[in-house]
Amino acid sequence: MEKEAAQEIQLQIIDQEDHAKTTNNPTDEKIEIPTGSRHRLLRIALYTVFVLAGQSIAILLGRLYFQEGGGSTWVATLVQVTGFPILIPYYFLNLSNTRILDKPIETEKSSFKWVIFVYVSLGLLVAGICFMYAVGIQKLPVSTVTLISASQLGFNAFFSYFLNSQKFTPFIINSLVLLTVSSVLLVFQPDSEKAAGISKEEYTVGFLCTMGGTAGTGLLLALQQVVFRKVIKGQTFKTIVDLSFYQAFFATVFATVGFFASGDWKGVKAEMEGYNLGKVSYVMTLVWTAIGWQMFDMGAIALIFEVSALFCNAISVVVFPMVPIIAIFVFHDKFDGIKVISMVLAIWGIVSYVYQHYLEDRKSKKEAEFASEVPEVTASNARG
Repeated sequence: MEKEAAQEIQLQIIDQEDHAKTTNNPTDEKIEIPTGSRHRLLRIALYTVFVLAGQSIAILLGRLYFQEGGGSTWVATLVQVTGFPILIPYYFLNLSNTRILDKPIETEKSSFKWVIFVYVSLGLLVAGICFMYAVGIQKLPVSTVTLISASQLGFNAFFSYFLNSQKFTPFIINSLVLLTVSSVLLVFQPDSEKAAGISKEEYTVGFLCTMGGTAGTGLLLALQQVVFRKVIKGQTFKTIVDLSFYQAFFATVFATVGFFASGDWKGVKAEMEGYNLGKVSYVMTLVWTAIGWQMFDMGAIALIFEVSALFCNAISVVVFPMVPIIAIFVFHDKFDGIKVISMVLAIWGIVSYVYQHYLEDRKSKKEAEFASEVPEVTASNARG
């Protein structure tokens, strides 16, 4: 009996020591996780604001440029990528080298030549996407452009299937079908719904270019996730800034070449003088369009870095049902039955897509909780 009592006292002392270590250890995982999660949620919320506000402002101002007398597709392309200099101050902040993820830092780095190749390639893709969107905004109503753009979820899921091992669940498939039908419906709009002065052929060109830009955006987001996983491996805020900055820099180079090669630069002065809202408004429209797109790009890349390309896509398309409603009051866009049906299907597809992401996130949290409980159960069994 005395031997058993001594063993019981010894076990109690061990339990108390374990409890003291757990309580007094400042680096204990159970204490750090809630704080880190709160900080991460705040970052995600901030990046989400950048995506939604930046994209909404940029799309509306892009249409305003053409409606009030602007006519250069290359100018509209350039303003989508030339806002990158506003990122330069980040290189002088202490936060630029701060880790923003709880993942371990990768020690193996890709070669400088490979990183530059990635930046140049993404820049070329971005320039092409921006040009196609500029054509679409020039020839289509804002509401039509944004509703078509909602299908980028489908394109991103398609490319993520091959590049990021994205699975096609019933909710994802449902979302793809709804978003595809939503975009196809807009082809059958009556001529009265087309923008003034735009022929049926020009409308078709605008539709195809918008679809091309949408597909390119889906591919871009999937590729950026691959880049973060396999090429740019440092887990710092500077990583986000670098990709956003250099991607936009090379896109600006390609767009500038197109701007001068096309001869559009010759008509900028006359375009400014003939702008319906005046010279100052002309400049401010372009400046704030550039800032809006840069806000969107920065927020989108950050969300890909923090979560995934699919989550970023789900957030970015939330703005698409909002902008058409704003366009009714700002640009007096017509909203017929086909657009209403298209919007309903797009919203349904977006909700289905976001719900699938919610299910995956909840599943991963349960698996993480189960994994953390297993060592505790094992330890208690060992003591027993």
